[in-house]
Amino acid sequence: MNFIWVWNAKTLKRYMIIAIAAFFTAGIFYVERPQVPVFTSDDKPVAIYKVESEEKKVALTFNISWGEERAIPILDTLKEHNISDATFFVSASWAERHPEVVERIIEDGHELGSHGYRHEHYTKWEEEKIKKDIETAHRIIQEVSQEVPKYLRPPNGSFDERVLRVAEHLNYDIIHWSVNSEDWLNPGVEQIVENVVSNVSNGDIVLMHASDSAKQTNEALPTIINELKNKGFTFTSVSELISGAEVSTQEIY
Repeated sequence: MNFIWVWNAKTLKRYMIIAIAAFFTAGIFYVERPQVPVFTSDDKPVAIYKVESEEKKVALTFNISWGEERAIPILDTLKEHNISDATFFVSASWAERHPEVVERIIEDGHELGSHGYRHEHYTKWEEEKIKKDIETAHRIIQEVSQEVPKYLRPPNGSFDERVLRVAEHLNYDIIHWSVNSEDWLNPGVEQIVENVVSNVSNGDIVLMHASDSAKQTNEALPTIINELKNKGFTFTSVSELISGAEVSTQEIY
């Protein structure tokens, strides 16, 4: 059985933890939610899914791969609630068709990440094809936004050790998530709110969508924002969230 190690901080931070883990020889085990993470001395590429933080900070992230009807209302809602530091992972094929929406994302102060070019499962591809897709997306997003993306969320959130290795070689950090709104299922506004608010803790990265398939996200967003604010949470970009963060790992299959 193959394992993928998902780390919840910047790749550079793992070396500090590796040193600590080595000091304690066999490693340090601890329990976090349903998973049992473990420090490892294996020097493998990693992905970020959350941070360990004493501060009540959370990152709202939105995937966009098609459509133009949902993104602008979501941006309007974020602006109305004075949130200017969400992170949008955009498919480059979408970005080249909707440069005006990309421009709006940047103008509003949000962070831009790559969601690849073709919205297909990287894990089903050969490494060279994965590399080409990431590079194509990088070039197009940079041309459209005049910004250099440094974070990648693979299409469908699908990755394995090969994808991690290719992304690291191309100087990308892969960003996963720790809280899934499941908004793409359109389960109802109340359920989307529940999926987020009842599961958020310090340092979480929340997965949401701004594609046209996510029809209820913008209806749920004001309640999510207000309820999290009432709980004392503040909102930040992925880059700000993981800056200087502590590291731990999660074993996934």
